[in-house]
Amino acid sequence: MTSIHNDVQTSFKEVMAAVATPVSIVTAIDGGMPYGTTVSAFASLSMNPPMVLVSLDRGSETLELVRASGRFGLNILGADQAATALSFAKKGGVGKFHGTRWDLDHDLPRIPGAPGWIACTVADLVDGGDHVIVLGTVDAAELGDAAPLVYHGRLFGTHAPHDS
Repeated sequence: MTSIHNDVQTSFKEVMAAVATPVSIVTAIDGGMPYGTTVSAFASLSMNPPMVLVSLDRGSETLELVRASGRFGLNILGADQAATALSFAKKGGVGKFHGTRWDLDHDLPRIPGAPGWIACTVADLVDGGDHVIVLGTVDAAELGDAAPLVYHGRLFGTHAPHDS
């Protein structure tokens, strides 16, 4: 049984690596200190009311703070922010913000230059295997002008439209 499970898990990983996903940093604040983690699993959930979902690892320090505070920020990264995505993908708590500018927006850490920003209130937390799916009601949203950072084939890139 374990061999079959491992085969499915390996195949699933390969299939998911072939799916282009947006790259974002989920942020929270604790005692005035910013925390955040890189995620590629987030999506629009509802237009009425406006809602998003993000998936956070069960062991994530950011998840603990989102759970405790009931709020989170979603910094949707631009094509020139791959280094920021990598630095926030590591363990390190508040240290992830070392060398990264940030501002408070709706009392949440916002990374300047990220072309998309969404501030949320947690509506629900749903178990999802080794992750927790956080459903957030959108309190604020702002769009900048930059190409998006996407992750595909285990590489960072950006979207390029087809010629009409």
